Amino acid sequence: MFLTWLDSNSWLLEIGGKRILIDPWLVGSLIFSNLDWLFKGSRSQNRPIPDNIDLILLSQGLEDHAHPQTLKLLDRSIQVVASPNAAKVVQQLGYSQVTTVAHGETFTLNNQVEIKAFPGSPVGPTLVENSYLLKELESGLTVYYEPHGYHSTQLKQAAPVDVVITPFVDLTLPLLGSFIKGGNSALEVVRWLKPQVILPTAAGGDVAFEGLLMKLIQTKGSAEEFRSLVEKNNLSTRVLEPKPGDRFELPLEKRALAI
Repeated sequence: MFLTWLDSNSWLLEIGGKRILIDPWLVGSLIFSNLDWLFKGSRSQNRPIPDNIDLILLSQGLEDHAHPQTLKLLDRSIQVVASPNAAKVVQQLGYSQVTTVAHGETFTLNNQVEIKAFPGSPVGPTLVENSYLLKELESGLTVYYEPHGYHSTQLKQAAPVDVVITPFVDLTLPLLGSFIKGGNSALEVVRWLKPQVILPTAAGGDVAFEGLLMKLIQTKGSAEEFRSLVEKNNLSTRVLEPKPGDRFELPLEKRALAI
């Protein structure tokens, strides 16, 4: 199993002989609702569009997960699995193979990778987006992805999970509180799932952010602080910090419980 972090929430996961592109923002700026004065993310350089993508997996319909400029460059015939909100985005862009997965529903890719949707991040007062559990059917190895650190208790039924991808850092706004939860939230999911490996998402990489919101956002925590937290709680999970663009093989062992 191989992973490539492509900055922010964007990942290329090679699992079960398939190449799955997760929440891609690879080119151009990141702007919400055309309000660049409020928030704008910029890349030092565009990321190359990966070759031979078998599936695009979208957790949310917001621009930092379903980035329109990136999605317009990708082949519209690539199969997409998405939350209901994200499915609307790709359907409007002309993608021809879109599968919507609601919480609790499962999609299987060529009898090699199983993808199950769980409740993920709340977006607004009524909408809860998706997190995903991906399972390599031949080996039983599993990967859990939740980009904002909101973890459903329903996940406990999936333990143990081999790889967790979730934030380590808390990002908060005055009056609104945390909109990205790391630290204690990540520690809790490690206790639940007992992963072999955990990796950070949603922060860092070769990107720069500006705008009014950046003056208000407060950041708490780091990968090193989270690693210390894991050690203090006598948990065996390895905390890895990938470099953007580097493809690496995950150091995993098959476990008897991973069935």
